Amino acid sequence: MNWITNLVPPKIGNLLNRKDMPENLWIKCPESGEMVFHKDLEANMGVIPSSGYHMKITAKERLNFLFDDGEYEIIEMPKVAQDPLKFRDKSKYADKLKDARKKTDLEDSILAAKGKVEDLDMIAVVHEMQFIGGSLGMAAGEMIVKAMEIAAETKTPLVLFAASGGARMQEGILSLMQLPRTTVGVQRMKDAGVPYIVVLTNPTTGGVSASYAMLGDVHIAEPGAVIGFAGRRVIEGTIREKLPDDFQTAEYLQEHGMVDMIVSRLDMKSTLSRVIRLLLNMPVYEAPAIALAAPQEISEPKEEIAKA
Repeated sequence: MNWITNLVPPKIGNLLNRKDMPENLWIKCPESGEMVFHKDLEANMGVIPSSGYHMKITAKERLNFLFDDGEYEIIEMPKVAQDPLKFRDKSKYADKLKDARKKTDLEDSILAAKGKVEDLDMIAVVHEMQFIGGSLGMAAGEMIVKAMEIAAETKTPLVLFAASGGARMQEGILSLMQLPRTTVGVQRMKDAGVPYIVVLTNPTTGGVSASYAMLGDVHIAEPGAVIGFAGRRVIEGTIREKLPDDFQTAEYLQEHGMVDMIVSRLDMKSTLSRVIRLLLNMPVYEAPAIALAAPQEISEPKEEIAKA
């Protein structure tokens, strides 16, 4: 054995066995084209630091950003019939559900949880866009209604983060029936005097925007979010007119009175807490003061000084 067999092969082996670099190490901003380090973007809640562009985030990430210390209790998903219409196009609807569940680790497109936001009890309902486009089906509708009923019974404010392509076509009329059901849930909260805040994120479209997503006491939108019912091309083809460039954006809707305020994701938590406290006539939240350690007094060695 010599230095060639002892030294070179192990080094070559280390090069060959090196782990591949993650694909998402850098993220390109869709607005400015700037490359942002993934960890920096994650630390900034998915907001590009320079341009302020809001990237899409998962439902679990949004709950972690919202609740104090990222601690919350998941509301269990109600059991509903799976694939009630036995729908099939290029593939079975049941297979699509399995793939979506494996991809997102969620039962359906809605995740609901309860916890504290700046020491205020709150229920949050979040759409998961990666689950078949955040579409609304029977399971998602049941989850929303259940969360609204809990909010009405316990007098707990509810915040809904909308992000959806609309009703789920694979469930047909059963999907569309969730729109009036959730509307009744909103009315129950209003009758109970419970604040219902809607946060419109990118995108909020279809039947979701035509029902519970537009029935809040206050409507907040993230910057640049696309919000509307029918698609831009469908509208232009129908009215045969060119629409404004900013049509169906959060800024356009605020200008025309359909959105109350546009709030950065970085300020969303404090804004929701402040708005709900105003609606409930509660005092403004004061962050707990950080106790600083008292400086220690240094005793002088008087005897040694005297001897010197």
